[in-house]
Amino acid sequence: METAALIAAFEKYPAYQDSGEYWMGEIPEHWEIKKLKHVFREKKKVTNPNLSCGSISFGKVVYKDDERIPEATKASYQEILAGEYLVNPLNLNYDLISLRIGLSNIDVVVSSGYIVLQAAKKLDKVYFNYLLHRYDVAYMKLLGSGVRQTISFNHIANSLLAFPPLSEQTAIAEFLDDKTAKIDRVISQKEKLIALLKERKQSIIQDLVTGKKVWNPTQNTFTAPTRVKPSGVEWIGEIPEHWEVKRLKFVLSIKNGQDYKHVLSEVGYPVMGSGGQFAFAREYMYDGEVVLLGRKGTINKPLYFNGKFWTVDTMFYALAKSGFNTKFLYFVSTTIPFSLYSTATALPSMTQNDLNNNPIAVPSYQEQILIVDHIEAQSAKIDNAINLQELQIERLKELKSSLIDAAVTGKIQVV
Repeated sequence: METAALIAAFEKYPAYQDSGEYWMGEIPEHWEIKKLKHVFREKKKVTNPNLSCGSISFGKVVYKDDERIPEATKASYQEILAGEYLVNPLNLNYDLISLRIGLSNIDVVVSSGYIVLQAAKKLDKVYFNYLLHRYDVAYMKLLGSGVRQTISFNHIANSLLAFPPLSEQTAIAEFLDDKTAKIDRVISQKEKLIALLKERKQSIIQDLVTGKKVWNPTQNTFTAPTRVKPSGVEWIGEIPEHWEVKRLKFVLSIKNGQDYKHVLSEVGYPVMGSGGQFAFAREYMYDGEVVLLGRKGTINKPLYFNGKFWTVDTMFYALAKSGFNTKFLYFVSTTIPFSLYSTATALPSMTQNDLNNNPIAVPSYQEQILIVDHIEAQSAKIDNAINLQELQIERLKELKSSLIDAAVTGKIQVV
């Protein structure tokens, strides 16, 4: 059943009134409408260096690593106690995804740039945590001005909030706690399944490109090799007797990326980084099949690309030499433990010499093709299963959001 149909299945209240705020729409007729400043007051700054440091992360107040905060900075932080609300009013235009308001369950000190709210009257704090999350997403992020789009309490003080009778606030909070917990459990199960599917996919690749399974024409599938030999490389282990160990410099021609010029916003040639494409350029560096390898920072996420592209100076691009298949070498590169070969610095880095001397196991060209075909066929099945789980997770998140919105604004009656 679609989200809209599930929401429509709940009962409605007998009569409604206009809330005066587009993000709430109509609310039950017997509910009150109050200005935020009449429901909450801004807490005056209180310093308390004895408390641990904290911050807000996706609508939750969490502990922060004290060791990274200088004592002088911590001394300027303000106190927030359990039962108070934390608002991050900084740089609203920088992050439109994170929830910026949260009810604290811990006692910590936070940046003095944050706003701390205290209840100005008797209310159900969990209900208002849900309502303020909705207020944050639908309205607060539109406030403020300037390059950094930062707001103060005065910007939000006159915002209108629904104020149901206290008993209904509690009933709605309990309903949402129950329903969202169930949804979150299902999402967690699906995320674990996705992780297992990804592990399965990588295990298939690992087994095939290191020779733990080889093509068996009699059985028309890949099975364990009957005759093996030591590879001489610890992370590779034993390999089929007819395979060879070669260093990357004998199978790939590795070239440096470069700083790019003439960046375009929407059209042009893709500019590739460790996370994939992130921009366009007017010029291209190479046209064809390549393996992209990280040089600095993210060095353990190789990419395969085929076509015209530019890549940055924190990347290498590698061309397969004669007798070697590019996609096979890409799959091999996803199994290399780069940590064994990278420079031991704060920012992991890989020199061209490091890469060139990495050993890998290689079969004949014909076997490389068979391996690539099998990996792609198995990967397609696993990717389809992952995509299905990800789609279901998105629908569950949509249901959760819609359920919260409908309950806190009285579109459904849960009492």
